[in-house]
Amino acid sequence: MHAGGELGAAAGGSLLLCASLLAVGCALGLRLGRGRGAADRGLLAWLCFNALVHFALEGPYVYLSMVGNITDSDALIASLWKEYGKADARWLYFDPTIVSVEILTVVLGGSLALVLVYAIVKEKHYRHFVQITLCVCELYGGWMTFCPDWLMGSPNLNTNSWLYFWVYLVFFNGVWVLIPGLLLWQSWVELKKMHHKGSNSRKKFQ
Repeated sequence: MHAGGELGAAAGGSLLLCASLLAVGCALGLRLGRGRGAADRGLLAWLCFNALVHFALEGPYVYLSMVGNITDSDALIASLWKEYGKADARWLYFDPTIVSVEILTVVLGGSLALVLVYAIVKEKHYRHFVQITLCVCELYGGWMTFCPDWLMGSPNLNTNSWLYFWVYLVFFNGVWVLIPGLLLWQSWVELKKMHHKGSNSRKKFQ
């Protein structure tokens, strides 16, 4: 697709907004995770940031897309999506696949992130069930966001700009693949430990 992608005011403002949400998410997560291990504190920081992204960024995108489209919107948050739309043009207009996936990630992904925060802080037994469900939801959302366009030869993706391709498409979307993947592995390991612990306890009474 087209080239371009200088780090101008629009790009700088969008990246600054994302960095601000990350800072707020980390502050909330670390506060909630006081007294817990480093892994849980890091996870809580990620979950708070994740929920903020779903509700504060993607939520308004869904609303603006349902009542019109990003291109014609004068809303302040629309400027961020107009900038991201330079990397993936589908976000500028009402794309049924994108909007459907975003509804899922906002409603289910955002809610599950908050439930998982509660489950970790309160040490609930359903923590890893929620964690696995959330991770699968995030990975499914990423797959359904890009796979339809890949099958058509990626006509909407700007792969000629280092900013739009490596930062907007690869980095920002890759984070939502890498971290859920690591959390799935963590849940696998913890559930395996629980299984072995339960098996050993039963053997003692046989």
